[in-house]
Amino acid sequence: MAFNDDSFIREVNEELRSDQLRFVWRRFGRVFLGLAVLIVVATAAFSGYRYWASHQAGDTGDKFIAALTLADQNKTDDALAALSAIEKTGHGSYPLLASMRAATLQAQKGDVAGAVAQFTAISKQSGVPPVIRDAARLRAAFLLVDTGTYDQVSAQAEELAVPGNAFRHSAREVLGLAAFKAGDFVKARQWYQAIADDAQSPRNVANRAQMMLDNIIASGKAPKAQG
Repeated sequence: MAFNDDSFIREVNEELRSDQLRFVWRRFGRVFLGLAVLIVVATAAFSGYRYWASHQAGDTGDKFIAALTLADQNKTDDALAALSAIEKTGHGSYPLLASMRAATLQAQKGDVAGAVAQFTAISKQSGVPPVIRDAARLRAAFLLVDTGTYDQVSAQAEELAVPGNAFRHSAREVLGLAAFKAGDFVKARQWYQAIADDAQSPRNVANRAQMMLDNIIASGKAPKAQG
C-alpha cells in the first residue's frame, strides 16, 4: 500500500510540475522564443564576423608580403605606397607593422627626418603595445645619432636606459654614442660603464662598450672610473 501511495504522490508531483510548466510557457513562451532566436542570430553573426576578420587579415597579410617583396627588389617608392595603403585600410596588426617598415624604408631612402617623425608618432600611440612603442623610440634614437643632438637622442632613449627595461642595453649604447659624437666624453664613459657593469648586458654590446671605454680612458679625455 505504501508503494501505491508513493506512486500516487509522484504522479501528483509530475502533474503539478506539468501544470507549472504550461503556466510558465503560456506566460513567458514568447520571451523564451525571442531569447532563443537572439542567441542563434548573435552566434551566427559572431561566426560570420570571425570568418570576415580572418579573411580580411589574410588578404592584408598577402599585401604586406607583396610590399616587403617590392622593398627587397629596391622598388622603394612602390613599397612605400603599398605600405601606406595597408596603414590606412589594413586589418589586424598589419597597419602597425606597415608603419614600422615604412619608417625604416624612409630612412634607407635618405629621409631620416621623416623616419624619425614616423617612429616618434608610433611611440606615442596609446593603442600600440609598450614593447613596440619602446622599439620605435629606440629606432628614432639611433637615427638621431648622426643627424641630431645629444639632447634629441636622450629625449628618445634615456627613459629606456633604466634597470629592468628590456631595451636598456641598446639605449645605453646609443646614449654613449651620442655623447661621444657630441664630445662629452665624461657622459659617454658613464653610459659605457653602465653597460660594462650590468651582468645581463649581451656580450656583443658589452664588448663594444669596453672598447669604447678603453679608447676614452686611453685618450685622457675622461677620468678613469673609480672603484
